[in-house]
Amino acid sequence: MFTIETEQEPDGRWVAESPTLPGALAHAATIDEARASAAPPALRAIAEPIECGEAVPVEAAGLFAAA
Repeated sequence: MFTIETEQEPDGRWVAESPTLPGALAHAATIDEARASAAPPALRAIAEPIECGEAVPVEAAGLFAAA
């Protein structure tokens, strides 16, 4: 399970990011849009290391099981 943290910036925009997934960051006008927009970069942050043969983030280790 990954945590998405949200924070409102002084200009009113919302930022959503996962502190454990570098690059999983999104900005939007509303908190709900920011949370929804953070999902694709979070998935890319998990998939990219796998595609490159690098270590899977510890938090993602339980997401997949060999059949």
